[in-house]
Amino acid sequence: MSNPALHLDPKTTALVLIDLQNGIVAMDVKPQPSSDVVARSRRLADAFRAAQAPVVLVTVGHIDGKDALSPTLDTPAAAAAKPPAGWSDVVAEMNAQPTDMRIMKRQWGAFYGTELDLQLRRRGIRTIVLAGISTNVGVESTARDAFERGYDQVFVTDAMASPAAEAHANTLKYTFPRMGRQRSTEEVLAALA
Repeated sequence: MSNPALHLDPKTTALVLIDLQNGIVAMDVKPQPSSDVVARSRRLADAFRAAQAPVVLVTVGHIDGKDALSPTLDTPAAAAAKPPAGWSDVVAEMNAQPTDMRIMKRQWGAFYGTELDLQLRRRGIRTIVLAGISTNVGVESTARDAFERGYDQVFVTDAMASPAAEAHANTLKYTFPRMGRQRSTEEVLAALA
């Protein structure tokens, strides 16, 4: 496996953080707890802001529940009660800034039905640094869409997690290597400096 040197140009690179919101961060995730994912994501966001590179905070939510996906499934999710107030709000620990781009998605991936691609392209972004919760759902779905749109990607493996450690590990082992580069928070921070 090759491990090409990583150099990130702040003019053409954006940090995209998936679902670091109250309702998702409250889940029990692995291999690192949500608090570690958020802390590393905050370090990344602070560094990207300091470098004047875009920070994109993606959250998931619904207007009235009627806009939620509802296909027939072998293993449907448990019926959920109406989310509490603030469920879709970015966690306070992220220290969201007015300069951060906000994207609200209605499904797993951050591209479909949103203006994410438009806003990234208008800013000349060619590389996406991706992190968040959960690795095998929101992050992977976004990564697949980004790959199909031709973006270079860097996956910050210690700044993501999933409810199942096996699902997280499978995405890192089988999916991400075919779509981009996997690096740690420290490696990304060094590449941006």
